Amino acid sequence: MTGPDAATEPDLVLPAVPRAHLADVTAAYRTLTGTAPEGVWGAPGRVNLVGEHLDYNGGPVLPLALAHRGLVAAGRRTDGVLRLVSAQDDAVWQGPVADLAPGAVPGWAGYAAGVVWALGRQHGPLPGLDVVVDGRVPVGAGLSSSASLTCGVAVAAADLLGLPGADAGDEPGRRSLAAACVRAENEFAGAPTGGMDQAVVLRARAGHALLLDCRTFDAEHLPLPAGGPGQVELLVVDTRAHHALVDGRYGGRRAACERAAADLGLERLTDLGPDDLAGASDRLGDEELRRVVRHVVTETDRVHRVADLLRRGDLASTGPLLLASHASMRDDFRISVPELDLVVAASVAAGALGARMTGGGFGGSAVVLCAEGGAGPVGAAVHTAFLAAGLPAPGLLPVTVSAAAGRVV
Repeated sequence: MTGPDAATEPDLVLPAVPRAHLADVTAAYRTLTGTAPEGVWGAPGRVNLVGEHLDYNGGPVLPLALAHRGLVAAGRRTDGVLRLVSAQDDAVWQGPVADLAPGAVPGWAGYAAGVVWALGRQHGPLPGLDVVVDGRVPVGAGLSSSASLTCGVAVAAADLLGLPGADAGDEPGRRSLAAACVRAENEFAGAPTGGMDQAVVLRARAGHALLLDCRTFDAEHLPLPAGGPGQVELLVVDTRAHHALVDGRYGGRRAACERAAADLGLERLTDLGPDDLAGASDRLGDEELRRVVRHVVTETDRVHRVADLLRRGDLASTGPLLLASHASMRDDFRISVPELDLVVAASVAAGALGARMTGGGFGGSAVVLCAEGGAGPVGAAVHTAFLAAGLPAPGLLPVTVSAAAGRVV
């Protein structure tokens, strides 16, 4: 939008037009190599409906895949060299696959190279590849742009090289790919992800949320009646307060969970149930650890309650649970920021059924549950509230519940 009123209008970000997106990434690959790619693969971002910071605690989470997705154009090489380029960054990184090692590849390229490294650890040495990535998931918005990148590269490599997991119906193969992507982020790129993001990006179904047990990584696909006639609507609000998993704060919360579990003699905090909370709190001398435990236990209970409502087709009634989740992350886990709190307050004031921050915290996005036809007015109210607070206009992403990563052409 242009003109004098551009700064005062909501920024409504719609999913990319697939044909235009495909043309862009294909053109970038031709520029890099002089030839057409052997294929193009797409991987979505994700939003977590409820269940924050439970994945690395071995608890249940309830994410869904977004229509916003990055694309990967790729082809095989015969010289053992990995060559990477991003459509958002003209710089090219390249080096021998045999020399890949944790910490050796900086920036975004480390995530992509880490996948090739991790797959090599699973399946033996891999040949060279040319890879162009075109990310369309907002970076730093808490919508897992990193998992979109790693999982897109993983399905491309699996398809090109005949590895398990190229097909979304190959459940064991998809689990294996997800494990490689987690290892790429944790060990190669140094980002302390817990595994939820990679699982949903690789195992999602259109129109369903993924109830994922992060201890066993077993999953149940729950119908998510959102966005159709007579149905409630989901809206993601990108606060533009960007976060990064490698800045230490996310890792600090994870370390606090591990300390609390150790002090209680537990393998994981999610071994506790709601009836155990009072006794566990009495055994912990540190107030921060008591708050951490309270969040993990109550958030686990909320995931189960939301899942029960979805099994009954009642997404609308999850609103109070989403609000309780946000309060827990704000007051107990302490990972919210004023921008996220403003989204929740302005959304509810405008009639939203519920809202909560989503993702690792310290910035990023919130997910808002609206009555039918309510996403537009609620988004406009949030936009107005941000401008009144002197903040940059937020990004508004209507949610289409999408499918897993896979081949496009």
